[in-house]
Amino acid sequence: MSLHKTDNSIKSKPGKEDTVRGFLSYFYGNFVVLILGFIQTPLLTRILSTGEYGKTGMFETAVSVIYIFAIMGLDQAYIRFYYGHKTSGDTSVPVDRGILLRRCITPSLIAVTFLSLVYIISSEPVNIFLFGESSPDVTALVIVYTYISVLERFFFLDVRMQQNGRLYSNINIIEKVLSILTIIVLFFLRGDNFRIGLYALAIPWGTTTTYLIIRYFVINRASATGKPGSAAREADRGYSPSFRELISYGLPFITVLLMEWALSSCDRVALRMFSGFEETGIYGSAMKIIILLITFKNTFIAYWSPVAMKRFESGVTEENKAFFRKAYEMVVFLCITAAVTLILLRKVIVMLLGPSYRSAERVIPFLTLMPVFAIMFEITNQSIKFTKRGRYLNIASLAALVTNITGNLLLVPRLGSIGAAMTTGISYMIYFAIGSYFAEKCIRIGYDHKKTALYALLAVLYCVEASFASGTVRDLVCGGVVLAVIFFIERDKIRVIGGYVKRAVKKP
Repeated sequence: MSLHKTDNSIKSKPGKEDTVRGFLSYFYGNFVVLILGFIQTPLLTRILSTGEYGKTGMFETAVSVIYIFAIMGLDQAYIRFYYGHKTSGDTSVPVDRGILLRRCITPSLIAVTFLSLVYIISSEPVNIFLFGESSPDVTALVIVYTYISVLERFFFLDVRMQQNGRLYSNINIIEKVLSILTIIVLFFLRGDNFRIGLYALAIPWGTTTTYLIIRYFVINRASATGKPGSAAREADRGYSPSFRELISYGLPFITVLLMEWALSSCDRVALRMFSGFEETGIYGSAMKIIILLITFKNTFIAYWSPVAMKRFESGVTEENKAFFRKAYEMVVFLCITAAVTLILLRKVIVMLLGPSYRSAERVIPFLTLMPVFAIMFEITNQSIKFTKRGRYLNIASLAALVTNITGNLLLVPRLGSIGAAMTTGISYMIYFAIGSYFAEKCIRIGYDHKKTALYALLAVLYCVEASFASGTVRDLVCGGVVLAVIFFIERDKIRVIGGYVKRAVKKP
């Protein structure tokens, strides 16, 4: 068995410049995707009526619920053990990442096959509820897209864990370009039909996922041709957690994924039940506008998960705790500022969608809370993931799930898409609050939650004003006051950001 001293890469800590540079390598691609998204979304909303656009959102709902049970939380197990090592005396054996990937992806593919068969059997009534019609091509799209989702999750996750920000960004850009081209081509073939949105999701993602799979096996063909079941090869190349260990770690995350599905899908189901496809389409278009914050959220999570796990693997030191606190404080400031700014500019952005979607401007404010608190929780919840106490995530998920279902039942019949947005935003706040409380019990980092509570109160008050009050001047004044308060409190952060920008500009 080949033994190694503890991997130095685990103990290395990036400096500020390396941290920012690493984040920007992820962000530049998502920034381009954001710009392309401002082309794609108006393109779809002007091609499709609100009813047909609402059906596209129901497609994502159907895929998501199958995906949750198929993935079984094994993607989280892959993240948790990717930088793992087994210590024996003064030596350490790193994890065999090839075997780790196979042991995570195999149960998921078996599960998605079983769930696809169940969906095929019940497809007619399910499709009629979701789309108002049932046909073999829609059923096939749901199944194929679900398989693609599972494969993409693991092979794209491998890119993220390698901290290959350049490839991550380029793949996202290619996927969005292919999506826009698919929409344009199918518009001339199908006209106002919700299948355009379905194919615009499936074809680009399928293309990039195929590339990632081929790339993985080309780079790792020596590992791929080995015998994964051979104990001798495992001893030679490193250790790997057993199926039982991986599944026992991953299964509790099903509840977490169900919560995320509920927060992103139960609102659409409630709108479908109580308001119809028109309100669902308006709500979906408002969600697309939140792409600015969701882009930042996806970028941050892609960068942060491997960095945080690597930090924890190096030891829970005071230096690392300080690193997490500083990262949290900066992210809270940037997220709240971005959310308030987006609410201020929402009327301008909504004009791009077309006349049928004007009412989306009242839906946007509360939806901004979703990515903001999701990003903040991505920092605090690492303590729970590292200590393998998934039950705490389950408790937070259950509380948010109950809030979401109750809120949708009470508010959607009365307020339509605005009620769905309020429920989504508040549910994410509850998920963050309860989850962060338990995270501190796992590893006490010392996050400044009092300041977070103040910003949350300011954000909610502004969301209420923007959603229910009328008057552009009052809207601008309220938003300006909130930003002024935040900037005054965080004036030290503004100086730090300004200093970094100056240094970056002066560099040759």
